[in-house]
Amino acid sequence: MKQCMDLNNLHRRLRKIEGQVASINRMIEEDVPCEDILSQINAAKSALHKCGQIVLEGHIQHCVRDGIEHGDVDKTIKDFTKAVERFANMS
Repeated sequence: MKQCMDLNNLHRRLRKIEGQVASINRMIEEDVPCEDILSQINAAKSALHKCGQIVLEGHIQHCVRDGIEHGDVDKTIKDFTKAVERFANMS
């Protein structure tokens, strides 16, 4: 599945998210106000959601297109539906 993803973009975003999570952990240890911690948790969640969008877009551009053009259309639609359901459950 690597060929359907923008790996450099995803890795860059995931490293940033790792930093955000580490920062949240430090904030908890430093007794930062709860609302500030929640803001950072929300930022990390939004960043993960964007990663999901990138993966889904890559899936559409590569896997779905290839499946429709060269593969089993019914299986492609089933797999796409599963991907959309999983993405929708991320919210």
